[in-house]
Amino acid sequence: MQEVIYFVITIAILVFVHEFGHFAAAKLSGMRVDAFAIGFGFRLFGYNKLKGFSFGELAKDFDGEGNTDYRLCLFPFGGYVKIAGMVDESMDTEFANKEPQPYEFRSKSTIKKVFVITAGVMMNLILSLLIFWGSNFFYGKNLTKSTVLGVVETESLADSLGFKTGDKIVSVNGANVVYWEDVRNQMFIENMGKDLNVKVQRENETLDLFVPKSRVPSDESQALFLLIEDLKPVIGDVMKDNRADKAGIKANDIILRIDSINIYTIPQTIKIISESKEKEISLAVLREKDTVNVSVVPGKDGKIGIALAGYTYMGETERVTHGFFESFILGGKDIVRMTDLTLTMMKRVISGDVEFGKAFGGPIKIAQFAAKSADSGFASFMMFLGLLSLSLAILNIMPFPVLDGGHLVIILIEGIMKREIPIKVKIVIQNTGLALLLLLMAFIIYNDFLGL
Repeated sequence: MQEVIYFVITIAILVFVHEFGHFAAAKLSGMRVDAFAIGFGFRLFGYNKLKGFSFGELAKDFDGEGNTDYRLCLFPFGGYVKIAGMVDESMDTEFANKEPQPYEFRSKSTIKKVFVITAGVMMNLILSLLIFWGSNFFYGKNLTKSTVLGVVETESLADSLGFKTGDKIVSVNGANVVYWEDVRNQMFIENMGKDLNVKVQRENETLDLFVPKSRVPSDESQALFLLIEDLKPVIGDVMKDNRADKAGIKANDIILRIDSINIYTIPQTIKIISESKEKEISLAVLREKDTVNVSVVPGKDGKIGIALAGYTYMGETERVTHGFFESFILGGKDIVRMTDLTLTMMKRVISGDVEFGKAFGGPIKIAQFAAKSADSGFASFMMFLGLLSLSLAILNIMPFPVLDGGHLVIILIEGIMKREIPIKVKIVIQNTGLALLLLLMAFIIYNDFLGL
């Protein structure tokens, strides 16, 4: 239920901002707006000056006098603004056999049409910029003050590439790194799809380690590629009435030691527990600010009933804040960086280097990430909203029928031809695009279910 609530909140905000852009631009351009809808399909309820507040479908979608119907529809996977004289999601072509009217979309100049059709994307970009600015200005960033590697597991990917425990990463492809965030940025964003030359300091010597692009994971969590020092595994969930639960182990406990052995990685934790079948082991865990010692006996299967959620950093951090105007510049850079990352990811999906399900998510994944980000705090949820708004802008401007980018292509073609493309042709393009989009949505939702 929590995930459903946050999904509705997230989609409602993004769709409202996007569609308000179209709505405001149309009004400013002198166009009549017949409907402002959140969602698609059956009209659940809405408001307009003629009917007031009403439930269900209207006998007529609009009164023909420029009275906008603000409505909430059944399927909450988007929204639309119905502009008079435009072939859109409503598939209304009643105007086709009539002379163009001054208030209609089709009678306006190419510049005004472009302004209206791109206004939704621009509003999503503005929302992203404001969120990124707010994050930089009000919260800043907690940066990890280390580039020293923690335990490098024997026979791991990092080990096979020549990395050793205690190596200090100095630079990646010539770019100096100071914080661990710099390392991640250079390896997985700035140099995505490239071979890496990683300069490391090992005791008193400096070494160059070559990492071919074919062996660079899609993110640092895969294959234990590189882990920073001072990481500890975190218990994400404890199965009710299982051995760990009865021993007093709780979710969010940080594992420090097992039988006096310092713990650094999840594989190390699993190995020690699984090798202690039906033997009592002692765990030292950090719970809030206290160290708690518990004893538990793994079962015959070598399990105690816990799920490890990942790692937490126990070392030194530095909070970096930014000024009012500098935060805007950084917000703009964040947009450029994330746009480049998104387009690169799309390219990698098309080339087959990245699985579709790992790169794209539908309503289920959005709901899950929205709930998780909200649980992490308001700032985390807003950042998720900003990233999603940017993704919506990028996808919407793609030259695909039904999307804003598809409409933009038609507008530009008409501008060059100095005449309107026949309505029947537009309807065919719109229907084809809608069918393909519905198939794509079905495939994305199917992938979401596979990932559950």
